[in-house]
Amino acid sequence: MKPVVRYIVAASAVTACLFLWLLGDRMAAGARHEVTCKGVDAVIADSLERKFITPDDIRDWMKDYGTYVGLRLDSVDLRRVETIIDAKSAVRKSQAWLTDDGLLHVSVTQREPVVRFQGPSGGFYADREGFLFPLQSRHTARVPVVDGALPIQPEKDFKGEAGTEAERRWVESVLALVRYLGARPEWAGIVGQINVRKGGEIVLIPREGQERFLFGHPTDIDAKFSRIRKYYEGIAPLENGYRTVDVRFDGQIVCKK
Repeated sequence: MKPVVRYIVAASAVTACLFLWLLGDRMAAGARHEVTCKGVDAVIADSLERKFITPDDIRDWMKDYGTYVGLRLDSVDLRRVETIIDAKSAVRKSQAWLTDDGLLHVSVTQREPVVRFQGPSGGFYADREGFLFPLQSRHTARVPVVDGALPIQPEKDFKGEAGTEAERRWVESVLALVRYLGARPEWAGIVGQINVRKGGEIVLIPREGQERFLFGHPTDIDAKFSRIRKYYEGIAPLENGYRTVDVRFDGQIVCKK
């Protein structure tokens, strides 16, 4: 077959395929124009053990959309659906799509809290990126609790990053401490409480014993835990009864009864 003929045949085949695709797309659009929405198929897409959100919650939130059951599929605003769902504090991301059987599908990924902050006027969670969001009425996450004189106290139902640069740095430093403990089960088993004193300094309270470890700001974490280890290995066996153990400063372990 001559090159010119081959070119004409190939071009004709491509044109035919394009025509059939456009025809099929036009027919599918016409069919969708006739199909109405029957309801919501709601799913939780992540594998978190604790479910802050249930499919029933998603269906309940869809009330904010208004009437959608009975609407033609091409009249359902998927972007608006996602905006409504994403506005919920425990939602990390939602995805909405329609299928030709008339179902509106909504898939939700939850936010995963890694620490709970508890202050005099209420509590809130933070995820691993430092995004703050309210406690949830349905479930309580089993995560480390940081309580006391928090240098940050967002308003009720607040969600988002902390308001100032100093607050964001403090939250990130606490997250670094939580990550450190999470990666070292031996320390996570010892530390029972993380308390905050005025100015944002940390006090670690062990599950056993009367010691209160003055940790200072959650910086130089590895060095401070090294001093705590030296206390347990070299000082505690020789002298019982220390009330405070100050490990804030390099090269010092100051113990007081």
